[in-house]
Amino acid sequence: MSTAQPTQSVHDRSIGDIIRDARSLSAAEVEKVLSYQRQNGVRFGEAAVALGLASEDDVLSALAQQFHYPLANAERRVSSPELVALNQPFSVQAEAFRAIRSQVTMRLNGASAPRSALAVISPQNGDGKTYFAANLAVALAQLGGRTLLVDADLRGPRQHEVFRVPNTAGLSTVLSGRAEAQVIQSVEGVPSLFVLPAGAVPPNPLELVERPAFGLLMRELTAKFDHVIVDTAAANLGADGCVIAAKCGAALVVARKDASKYDALQDLVASLSGSSVQLLGAVMNEY
Repeated sequence: MSTAQPTQSVHDRSIGDIIRDARSLSAAEVEKVLSYQRQNGVRFGEAAVALGLASEDDVLSALAQQFHYPLANAERRVSSPELVALNQPFSVQAEAFRAIRSQVTMRLNGASAPRSALAVISPQNGDGKTYFAANLAVALAQLGGRTLLVDADLRGPRQHEVFRVPNTAGLSTVLSGRAEAQVIQSVEGVPSLFVLPAGAVPPNPLELVERPAFGLLMRELTAKFDHVIVDTAAANLGADGCVIAAKCGAALVVARKDASKYDALQDLVASLSGSSVQLLGAVMNEY
C-alpha cells in the first residue's frame, strides 16, 4: 500500500528552492549558481544575483516567504514609499521600528492593566509623526496580532494616502454620527493590519475628539484589536493630540532630529504631566 507524501510548505523550503521555482531556473542554471556559491562562499541568493539569474527583489521575496513576513510588491513600493517596514523589512530603518515595537509591547498593556490604545503625538507638523505611526503599525501587524491604525489627525490627515485606502468615510464620519459600512479598511498584503482613515476634515476637530463618543470608540476598538495606534495632529496646530492621548490612555512622543524645537517638546511633555496618560517615552526621528 502506498502512502501520500506530505506537501512541503513554503516555510520548509530553502531560499534556493523558492528562487529556483520563482525564476524557473533549469538544472544547469541551478548548478551554475551552486558552483559560484561554493567558489565564493556566498549565499544562494547572492550567487544568483551576481550571475544575473535573479534580482534583489527575488531574494527579498524568497526571504519573506520563508519567514512568513509581509513584503510589499513592486507596485506598493512605488505608491507607498514611506512604508519602509513593509517595503524594506530587512533594512536598518525597519530594524529600528522592530526595536521600538519591542519597547512598546513590553511597556504597554501589562497583565493587570486595562488595554490601552497608543497615541502618537509630536510638538510640530513635519516631525514625521504620520510616517512613524504608519511604520509602527506595520511592525506590530507583522507579529500577527490584529492591529488597527486610526488616523485621528483631523486637521491634515495623510494615512489614507500612505496606505492607499479610500477616505470617503472615516473617523470624522463616525464621531459626527454618520457612520457608514466599511469604515475600517484592510491593508492589502498585510493580513493583520487595518486602517480607520480620518474621513472628511471637519470644521471642529477638537470638539469631535473631546466628546464622549471618541473615548467610547477607543474602548470598543481596543476590545476588538490586539494593538490600536492613533495618529494625531501636531501640538502646534491645536490641543487635539493631548486630548486624544488622554482618551487612549498611553502616548509616545515623536520629535525630529535637528528640526524639533526643545521648548515645544518640553511644553508638550509638560501638558501631559498630572494626567492619567502613560507616557511611554520619546522617539527621535532621523529619517
